[in-house]
Amino acid sequence: MQHEDLEYFIDLYQTLNFGRSSTRCNISASALSRRIKRLEQEVGTELYQRDNRRVIPTVAGREFERYARETLARWAEVRERVTDSAARIDGEIRIYASVTACYSILPRILGRFREHYPEVHIHLKTGDAALALQTVRDEAVDLAVAALPQRSPSGLLTQVLTVTPLVCIGPAMRCAVRDLLQQRPIPWQQVPVILSEQGLSRRRVDAWYREHGIEAPVYAQVAGNEAIIAMVSLGCGAGVVPQLVVDKSPLRHDLQIIGEGPQLEPYHVGVAVSRRRLKNRSVAAFWETSRASYSGQPD
Repeated sequence: MQHEDLEYFIDLYQTLNFGRSSTRCNISASALSRRIKRLEQEVGTELYQRDNRRVIPTVAGREFERYARETLARWAEVRERVTDSAARIDGEIRIYASVTACYSILPRILGRFREHYPEVHIHLKTGDAALALQTVRDEAVDLAVAALPQRSPSGLLTQVLTVTPLVCIGPAMRCAVRDLLQQRPIPWQQVPVILSEQGLSRRRVDAWYREHGIEAPVYAQVAGNEAIIAMVSLGCGAGVVPQLVVDKSPLRHDLQIIGEGPQLEPYHVGVAVSRRRLKNRSVAAFWETSRASYSGQPD
């Protein structure tokens, strides 16, 4: 069983699309299909159910995905140990970040990292910030840029890069929601709210409503702060997002900050990594570069 086949399997598991994975892996779709079939023959069972429209992991495929990730991670550690410590750092790292983090936090880090470690290949996965820490725990990625809880989750190391307030936002356009938000006091039991499906901000907003004895009039539950901003800008309701997200949003002029809104604990935004993955030199290099980029440490 070749490590390259395991890498192909993992990529297909992520995309569930032979065409997309073949492009990412620089291999033809037919060749990728043959490699997966060969892998299934070695394992002795079907790992994917596939037809002309869908690719779905089987129960065995989901189990094999954990084995493949663990095997590749162990192989990377072995290569690190047997490589001369004076050798240049290369290989790859996998990073998870929200869209906002990609253009507000990562550029400072990546610019410095690429300058010092040009041989390291970076895989960047974007998605809901609420899922960031779980992707690191599951070892689907090496590091994540995310809002950090007060205590580091078990098995993870975290470092804070910046702090941003959580602010209440409303629509700038004339609408029923803006009229409600202009009343004093604001009738929060009547103001429709756009909430994150999960995550740190959702827990803090829920706690605020409970503390004030209000049943939140939820208009929608969405994945990601960008989706909250989009719906608020359209007059669908109010929402709570990090100030950093508002500042970087192309829709910021369609919003207003509600100063009389919930006063919540600010976000501590930083990097999270598995303790075990820090044994990988390229991952450790990114971790140190992150710290140096936001501490003012010279190159």
